[in-house]
Amino acid sequence: MKSKNSKRCNPLCHSRESGNPRLNVNSEICSQVSEIYAWLDSQIKSMNVDCSGCGKCCDFGSFGHKLFVTSPELLYFCENSKPPKKMSTGVCPYMEDYKCTARDLRFSGCRIFFCKADDEKINKLSEQAIKKFKKLCDKYNFPYSYMELSAALNCAELSF
Repeated sequence: MKSKNSKRCNPLCHSRESGNPRLNVNSEICSQVSEIYAWLDSQIKSMNVDCSGCGKCCDFGSFGHKLFVTSPELLYFCENSKPPKKMSTGVCPYMEDYKCTARDLRFSGCRIFFCKADDEKINKLSEQAIKKFKKLCDKYNFPYSYMELSAALNCAELSF
């Protein structure tokens, strides 16, 4: 049973249930987010960086960084997963036993960030990805947002 406040949550996460007329557009956006992720993965592979699986990157507080997500990524995540888990600490709620339980759906920031990588290359790749997400929003007249993961997962009000 949904709580009374579910309507106040991020509307992107409820588009399947609401009879949203944008559903076909949302499907197209999700398809293109998947393509952007495939592009990112190929770019990262060519950089020859490794993930040791230590989980440090998912402990944002102790690592000293914040993860930001775009609105198309959040739509993709919500359309392809169960309702988002709340983030009550500085640790990603999808990290369990130092492993990502949402690996296939992980955001671009998760895909791009490596503990030991060339910051300049990582920053450039991040900027390229953000441009692609903005262009996607422009193409479909979809509101662009760039928000911290905790706000996104905790269903912060968005201006959609």
